[in-house]
Amino acid sequence: MALQAVTVPDIGDFKDVPILEILVKSGDSITIDQSIITLESDKATMEIPSSHVGIVQEIKVAVGDKVSAGSVILILDTTTEIVAAAPSMVEPVKAATIPSLPTPLAPSSKDAVRNAPAATPSMMTDLRRPKNLPPPPLQSVAEQPFTKPHAGPAVRHLARELGVDLARVKGSGRHNRILKADVHDFVKQVMNEGSVPGLALPLTGGGMGIPEIPAIDFSKFGDIEIRPLSRIQKLSGASLHRSWLNIPHVTQFDQADITELEQFRRDLAAESEKRQVKVTLLSLLLKAGVAALKEFPTFNASLDSSKENLILKKYYHIGVAVDTPDGLVVPVIKDVANQGLFELAMHLRDLSQKARDKKLSPHEMQGACFTISSLGGIGGTAFTPIINAPEVAILGVSRAQMQPVYQHGELVPRLILPLSLSYDHRVIDGALAARFTQYLCFILADVRRLLL
Repeated sequence: MALQAVTVPDIGDFKDVPILEILVKSGDSITIDQSIITLESDKATMEIPSSHVGIVQEIKVAVGDKVSAGSVILILDTTTEIVAAAPSMVEPVKAATIPSLPTPLAPSSKDAVRNAPAATPSMMTDLRRPKNLPPPPLQSVAEQPFTKPHAGPAVRHLARELGVDLARVKGSGRHNRILKADVHDFVKQVMNEGSVPGLALPLTGGGMGIPEIPAIDFSKFGDIEIRPLSRIQKLSGASLHRSWLNIPHVTQFDQADITELEQFRRDLAAESEKRQVKVTLLSLLLKAGVAALKEFPTFNASLDSSKENLILKKYYHIGVAVDTPDGLVVPVIKDVANQGLFELAMHLRDLSQKARDKKLSPHEMQGACFTISSLGGIGGTAFTPIINAPEVAILGVSRAQMQPVYQHGELVPRLILPLSLSYDHRVIDGALAARFTQYLCFILADVRRLLL
């Protein structure tokens, strides 16, 4: 018997990522690149593929375990005769849908988790609090069964951002572990009560509190259907909400004449077909965007944690919002300034497909300096995109339309592209934002200016 350990590959800077699903079981035959577990980071879920062909002899992890690059997932029997005779190698095992993820035990109990039986849907249902119930009542510090709050790094970071004392939060996870939902519930409860521990002044009447939207029984008005949010929607929703509350958003609107740009793009059709890649407007926007970032470096920056210094970046990584069946995902095109147009088009195509297939790695979603969100393929005239913190700006692009434009004493048809630039007003003022969009329009009007 030839045994082979399958480990977690390089997943970027992420460490101790919880396992959301285990997609195989002992005795299953698996192939190379077949998904074997699903991990859930702060940004998205990711499926980890097998690096070898074989039959699963032993699974070394359990749902809820935290793993990092190099962690052993399972042991495969890679004996040639057994692998060749396995009938299930043709069709990979399908993932079983698990309704909810129990929180893992503390690091000291990791061995107990791995030796415990796999979690079942009924166990998870018992651990999950129904979403339509009101937040649980708060307990004082003296009533807590532990002296040190039991919470992970992500939860502690969220608590610091919101100014929450974790010692006052009741954990709903396994072994009273505090989850992100518990922190949010605590904040909601505090807002409803009108005071925060440690503050002498109440929040009521002062304009500091955010009143909770009351629960409504919509079924009394007619038939309804309850559809849970996807995991991507839950994760991105929390990030967007945090960004909206912490960043003073302002949106600058402008219009770019891309008549010649579109003709240039069409002229590339023959060369694009030869290279088996399609040059889209978004590919050209990436190049124009880098030119604008170089001209206005304040947009290629982030505030530091003290909010007193601006970190100017010397690299140009641009995030691109991709529409998937489960919600928006933002892969990052790295080193845009050093790539040619056809190379950018190829990377954009490949990353967009990986996003729709849920195959993006954490490294492919990190490091963006600026984001472009294009709705041109769908429609609309303008919108106000939410900044992807810690970036300081995001460019929204709507559908281009032919419009009559007055030039040289007559009206002529021109292809006009609407632009919507949302920016952090702590870093960028309105005049600078207007200059940025004007420069971007200047480049898009004649792409040859990129050569100057």
